[in-house]
Amino acid sequence: MNDLTPPNRCRIVLIAPPLATAEHVCAAFDGGDIASLILPDNGMDDATFQAFAEKIVPVAQAAGIAVVIAGDSRIAGRVHADGLHVETNRRELAETIERLADKMMIGAGGAKTRDEALELGEERPDYMFFGRFGYDNKPEPHSRNLSLGEWWAQMIQIPCIVMAGSDLASVKTVAATGAEFVALSSAVFADGLDPRAAVAAANVLLDETAPRFED
Repeated sequence: MNDLTPPNRCRIVLIAPPLATAEHVCAAFDGGDIASLILPDNGMDDATFQAFAEKIVPVAQAAGIAVVIAGDSRIAGRVHADGLHVETNRRELAETIERLADKMMIGAGGAKTRDEALELGEERPDYMFFGRFGYDNKPEPHSRNLSLGEWWAQMIQIPCIVMAGSDLASVKTVAATGAEFVALSSAVFADGLDPRAAVAAANVLLDETAPRFED
């Protein structure tokens, strides 16, 4: 459950991994502050993905966690999600924002260079995501994502999310870039982990080490 006043530092964004059950995802919500949850389809067909999201969205929203559906605006609308995550070119991002911005937040990802990020940023998405779903299989975050996140956080007002590694301690490295959000997936949901305990531990690390933002 989130506090009414969120912490004034880098916050957690969870990304549901492949093969996770709805119950496993929801178990993380009691671990402390979570800003949002991104749900990729992870290879599920539309009906399975929608059913999966329908189990999670109301539980997350009741806990004060915004839910973002990756890639499918129809399912995002059907499950009453808070946002849509898209990885596309500038023109299609602009069309998506024009069509849906009054209904839900729109986040952008997929940029691998500063020029690509700036091009997408011209359309004013609600956030920029640096990383790739499912590629947090090393303990440390990818150096390119860290570099892009640090540059973006210093230069651009649009918030950014940077993908962490498979080790919970990597939240400290991401927070040090100045990024507003750190994305966690395998560090919370890998086999044998307690998602609630992992989120709680990540919040402790962020409380202890993350720089505070100016009001």
